[in-house]
Amino acid sequence: MQHPNKTMKIQQLLPRLVSLLLPSLVLACLVLLCLPVFGQDAPEGLRPPKGAQFAIVVFEDFQCPQCGRVAPLLVQASRTYKIPLVQHDFPLPAHNWSFDAAVLARYFDTHSKEIGNAFRDAVFAHQLEINPQNLRGFAEKFAADNKIALPFIVDPEGKLAGLVRADKDLGMSLHIVHTPTIWVVSSKRTGKPYVEVTDTSQLYVMIDAMKKE
Repeated sequence: MQHPNKTMKIQQLLPRLVSLLLPSLVLACLVLLCLPVFGQDAPEGLRPPKGAQFAIVVFEDFQCPQCGRVAPLLVQASRTYKIPLVQHDFPLPAHNWSFDAAVLARYFDTHSKEIGNAFRDAVFAHQLEINPQNLRGFAEKFAADNKIALPFIVDPEGKLAGLVRADKDLGMSLHIVHTPTIWVVSSKRTGKPYVEVTDTSQLYVMIDAMKKE
C-alpha cells in the first residue's frame, strides 16, 4: 500500500511537471505542423521518373472520350516543357475494348516505349472508329506500318494483362474515380510535390507554377 504522504507529494509535483513539459510539447507540435511536404512523402505513383525533375502523370482509358480529347494536349505539353508524360492504364468496366487495347499497347512497348506510345496516340486519334470487332485489325495495320510482327496471341502468359491490372490497382490506391485523372508532379523536396489538373486549359499555367516553386 502506497504511503499517503508520498501520494500527496506526487499530486503536488504533477502540476509543476506539467508546467515544465507543456511548452516543449507545444513547440514540438508546432514544428511538426509547420514542416513542409517533402518530395519523398509523395505516393510512388505521383513521382517523376528517375532522373526527371517534373512530369505529367495521367491515368486513362482508351474508350474514354475525354481521354481522347486531352491526349494530344498532354503529348504537346510534354514536348513543350521537355518533361516526361507517364501514362497509366485505368480501363473502366463499362468499356468493352479498352482493356484489350491496353494489353496491345503493352505488347508494342516490348518493342520500344516510343512504338507503344505511338500506338496509344493512334488509338486515341481513331477512338470513334474502333470497336471490339476491328481492334485486332487496327493493331495489325499499325504493326505492319511499323514493320512489326503481331503474333496471333500477344499475351500467352498473361504478363501484359498483369501490368495493366497493376496500373489499375495503383490508380485505385490513389482513389481515382474518373478518367482522365491528371497530375503535374515534381521531385522537389519543398512545397507540394504534386497537384491534380482538374481544368486542362490551366495545364501550362500549373506546370509553370510548379517549376517556379
